[in-house]
Amino acid sequence: QVQLEESGGGLVQPGGSLRLSCGASGTIFRIYVMGWYRQAPGKQRELVAAFTYGGSTNYTDSVKGRFTISRDIPKNTVYLQMNSLKPEDTAVYYCNAQISADWVTPPYDYWGQGTQVTVSS
Repeated sequence: QVQLEESGGGLVQPGGSLRLSCGASGTIFRIYVMGWYRQAPGKQRELVAAFTYGGSTNYTDSVKGRFTISRDIPKNTVYLQMNSLKPEDTAVYYCNAQISADWVTPPYDYWGQGTQVTVSS
């Protein structure tokens, strides 16, 4: 079993910054993909930013230049630095990771519980 623990959400004014953290713990052999999704009220969940297995990063267009994903590999942790936040960034942010428990088991898709980010004056 794997747990993803998120932290760092909250209320911030437009133009402000927040930093989200997500740590994976449990039986981890290999992390293939790890990153962040978000879901605003009435909208579908969308990818925000993620590390691929090869270490490259993907960002949704609306956050490019404002958000930065980083990671601490030994700690199985990813971070999302969010700058120049806009009201449209308001959403529940979910950590996601595809993790295998051993070398024969296919990776499983894990989700965190979500952390609320609200951008409002």
